[in-house]
Amino acid sequence: MEQNPPPIPLPPRPNWWKRNWTWFVPVGCFSMLVLLVAFVVSIALIVFSAMKSTDVYKGALTRAQAHPSVIEALGSPIKEGFLLSGSTNVNGASGEANLSIPISGPNGKGTIYVAATKSLGRWNYSGLIVEITKTHQRIDLLRSPVPAGSP
Repeated sequence: MEQNPPPIPLPPRPNWWKRNWTWFVPVGCFSMLVLLVAFVVSIALIVFSAMKSTDVYKGALTRAQAHPSVIEALGSPIKEGFLLSGSTNVNGASGEANLSIPISGPNGKGTIYVAATKSLGRWNYSGLIVEITKTHQRIDLLRSPVPAGSP
């Protein structure tokens, strides 16, 4: 009687991590990076939209869009940019704001510089300047008539 040799045992199958780590690690790192970028972008959008909803921002933009010298320099329509900078601090009927608002028109770009304080529920501009980027011309929006409906 011939005896068959005993079967050779198969090596144990590697666990899931050992089989899949080469694709899981890069995909996991990339996913974490995407989530981080999405979080930062979300926070930035919330901050920018909060600043753009303030009365001081809207008032400064309205004055610049209606000012004849700004229209002459940039053309019409004048549009607001996205990446404004500065700060606003409002506490009920008082507050202060220092903003830098990018604007553009068909003929060029500029920046509105705003310095204002809020007292008794009303914004008072201590500085409201438009600087034209190309020529560095500065237009003082406070030295001209206020357009109808502006705060």
